[in-house]
Amino acid sequence: MAQALAEARAAGRRITLEGAGSKRRFGGVVGEAEVALHTTGLNRLLQYEPHDLTVSVQAGMPWAEFEATLAANGQAVPIDPPCAAQATVGGVVAAGMSGPRRLKSGAVRDLVIGMTFATLEGKLIQTGGMVVKNVAGLDMGKLMIGSWGTLAAIVSVNFKLTPTPPRTRTFLLPASRLDGAQRGLLQPVAYDLWKQPGAEAKLLVQCAGTEAVIERCARELAGAEWIDGEAEQSLWEEVREFGPRFLDAHADGVLVRTACTLTQTAELLATLPGAGVARAGNGIVYGAFATGEEAQAWMKQRAAQGFEPVVEAAPASFPAAERWPHVGKDFALMEKLKGMFDEGALLNRGRLYGRI
Repeated sequence: MAQALAEARAAGRRITLEGAGSKRRFGGVVGEAEVALHTTGLNRLLQYEPHDLTVSVQAGMPWAEFEATLAANGQAVPIDPPCAAQATVGGVVAAGMSGPRRLKSGAVRDLVIGMTFATLEGKLIQTGGMVVKNVAGLDMGKLMIGSWGTLAAIVSVNFKLTPTPPRTRTFLLPASRLDGAQRGLLQPVAYDLWKQPGAEAKLLVQCAGTEAVIERCARELAGAEWIDGEAEQSLWEEVREFGPRFLDAHADGVLVRTACTLTQTAELLATLPGAGVARAGNGIVYGAFATGEEAQAWMKQRAAQGFEPVVEAAPASFPAAERWPHVGKDFALMEKLKGMFDEGALLNRGRLYGRI
C-alpha cells in the first residue's frame, strides 16, 4: 500500500482509496482518479489478547467477520456502524461513524488505541500501541478517524475491547418521556428517539447488565413496553441501518445529520417530514429525505434557526458545496493538514463532504 501510494504521487496521479465501497453514497463524491486502491487484501487478524481486552487487525478485514471473532470470546468493539454487513474495519474508522451504543461506549476515536497508516511519501507510520491507556502526546492516528481517506491509507487498527453484557432489554416509551426516562437509571447502553413515517416518535432505551440491573431498570421505567432476544436485536439493527436501507429504497434519497443540544433533539426530530433517528443522549439528529430539494429546503430552515446541518449521504448529483455548507473556524487548520499529508490533493479529492 505504501509503495502504491508513493508511485502514484511520483507520477502525479489522482487516487481513489476505499475498503469494500459500502459507503460510497456517504461523505462526498471522489473526483476523477487514475488509480484505484482497495484495502480488502489487508484482511488479517494481527494480534488478539482477550485477557488484555485489546486487538490489532488489518484495515481490510470485513467488519462482520471481525465482530464474529470477538463475539466468540464474549467481547466487542461497540461502535454499531451503519453498513455493518459490508463494511471493512478501516472503512468504519476512516468514516468515523458511530451507532446507538455511542452513548455509553463513546465514538470511534474513543475505542481506537493505536494505528498504522501509509502515507503518500511511501512511509508506514505507527501511532499508539496495544495498551488501553496511552499517554503519548500527539497521536497522529486520531487525524485519520473521520478523514474519509483524504490524508493517508489506514493499514491496521488497534482497539480496546469491552465484555459483552450478560443480558440486555429495550424499553419502548412515548417521546414525551424523554426528559425523565433516564433519571435514576443505571447508565443505559443506548437512548434513541426513533421516528417512522406516519407514526409517533418512540423513545428506545436499551439497558444491559446482570438480572438485578435489568430488574432495576424495569422498576424505574414502570409501565413501559419492552422487548429482548431476537426482537430486540432486530429493532436495533433497523435503527442502525435506517440510513443505508432508506437510500436503497430511494435512489434520490438524502440523509442529513444535525448536531443540537440534548433538550432540542425531540423538537428537531419532529420537524422532519419523514423518518429520522436522534441520539437523544448525544445530541445528534439524522433525517431522511426523498429528494435533494426537500433536504435543502429543510436545511435552510434549520440554518435560519442557528443549526448547522451536514449532508451525511446523497446521490452524486447533489451539489458538492451544499453537503457541508457551514464550515467552522477550524476548517483552515484542516486544509493545512491536508496540504501537509497530500500537497497535490491527489488522495480521495472531494471525499470529505465535498470540501477536501
